[in-house]
Amino acid sequence: MFRMLFHQPRIPGNTGNAIRLAAATGSELHLVEPLGFDLSDAQLRRAGLDYHDLAVMTVHPSLESAFSTFGEHRIFAFTTAAERLYTDVAYEPGDVLMFGAEPDGLPDDVLALPRLTDRLRLPMLPGRRSMNLANCASIAVYEAWRQHGFS
Repeated sequence: MFRMLFHQPRIPGNTGNAIRLAAATGSELHLVEPLGFDLSDAQLRRAGLDYHDLAVMTVHPSLESAFSTFGEHRIFAFTTAAERLYTDVAYEPGDVLMFGAEPDGLPDDVLALPRLTDRLRLPMLPGRRSMNLANCASIAVYEAWRQHGFS
């Protein structure tokens, strides 16, 4: 299945929603520290409902640590600065869909890493700054899964 990677997420509710997304789709959720909340945070638990035990979630102390667990699988960084649309990719099982923290997204030094396969964007109307992290992850995961017949 596919992997979501949240780089230093700050809002517990978004991560809780991603836990539910991982459980519902069979995706993995990977979080890179530092986190902007404690994993026992009530908002995280409330948003994740009772899906915590149904989701595969790993917390990594660094981005390098996370990357080392992905082997040679492709890593797609989602950013509003990208030219290529997320729908222009033929996703493969094991692909990593990486998202930045709220509200700033992925920092420039991360977007410049040679390990990234590509940078992708979700279209928005002109003049809009960004979309909710959990919503973006949902759109991307469901597109990747749709391409594989929701199997």
